[in-house]
Amino acid sequence: MTTAQFDAMSTDALALLTEYRPETPFFFASPRGTIATEGRYFTVPDDRDPAGAVRGVLDLAAGDGHDAPVVVGAVPFDSHAGPKLSVPRRVHRAGPLPDRIIAPGTPVTAGARTVEVPASAAYVDGVRRAVTRLRAGELDKVVLARALDVTTDRAIDIGLLLRHLAARDPGGYTFAVDLAPGTLVGNSPELLVSRRGDLVTANPLAGSLPRSADPIEDFGQAQALLASRKDRREHALVAEAVGEALRPYCTDVEVPAEPSLLRTAAMWHLSSVVRGRVADPAISSLTLGMALHPTPAVCGTPTGDARAAIAEYEDFDRGFYTGMVGWENADGDGEWVIALRCAVTHGRTARLYAGAGIVADSDPDAELAETTAKFRTMLAGLGL
Repeated sequence: MTTAQFDAMSTDALALLTEYRPETPFFFASPRGTIATEGRYFTVPDDRDPAGAVRGVLDLAAGDGHDAPVVVGAVPFDSHAGPKLSVPRRVHRAGPLPDRIIAPGTPVTAGARTVEVPASAAYVDGVRRAVTRLRAGELDKVVLARALDVTTDRAIDIGLLLRHLAARDPGGYTFAVDLAPGTLVGNSPELLVSRRGDLVTANPLAGSLPRSADPIEDFGQAQALLASRKDRREHALVAEAVGEALRPYCTDVEVPAEPSLLRTAAMWHLSSVVRGRVADPAISSLTLGMALHPTPAVCGTPTGDARAAIAEYEDFDRGFYTGMVGWENADGDGEWVIALRCAVTHGRTARLYAGAGIVADSDPDAELAETTAKFRTMLAGLGL
């Protein structure tokens, strides 16, 4: 599938969203376009080099007679844990979702029970201990996450959940990936990387504040975030790290000197759009994604020390949360987003995830409040 073929509006994006079924292996809607797939033609083998394995499988599929193969799926936070990537038998493509989507009147669930993992007090204590290490100079930043286990009154309708998520944030990246068992579903605000011809784009987000229903207070929150020394320092660490990770693969890498504001229904974020051009056409979108993954926005810095701190303070497996979700075609073009504002659903259960970037100036209670606000995306999608 060439870039021109992908960008063509061969069907209606809203129809692809509305017609999603549980047996659909992959759904992905972005400002660039919408994909829904059918079946599996080849599965990408578990490999320590997912980008190389993808290129091999795409070549194999093309040699086997597949018409314009594309790889779709997800890579976990721990990229050695095994990705869920495959060549679908059939791909349905469309343009982006409309700017306004009417939310379905049917709720995803009528009620639910929730359990925090860990409890709020334990999360605050973990952040407090991390801040002590940050102030001692052991780390520059670490991202600490927590989970929320939800048990609903009836089986979760993924298609209905997707439509609620897209209606709430139609400009985000709405996705569903069959993990067999379970489904990774969410609406992420953050583009890890895209490649379109030789043009490479990344959009790191770091530094966040909750939105307010009051317009005046909401404007104040946005301005406070833009002026926050703590959040601007956190953002600068991420934006510069993304630029440095791209430079071995790209020319003309541009990192904005100042962040801008990006808003979702639940949050304000500091945002930078980083651009460059691939130095070699053989450098694929997934090669770029693996070079960036995990960014300091979801892990911390230095990366090795931050990973160790995450393993110490988080008492659950992130799985595909803060991993990457997306697609790549035979030309090497593709689009990969960070798996944020997401959950893994299975029957009547869902595990929701949210994290916060911890730096030396972090207030543990404020970081707890940030994760609570980030849960709103999935909780609202579920109707809770």
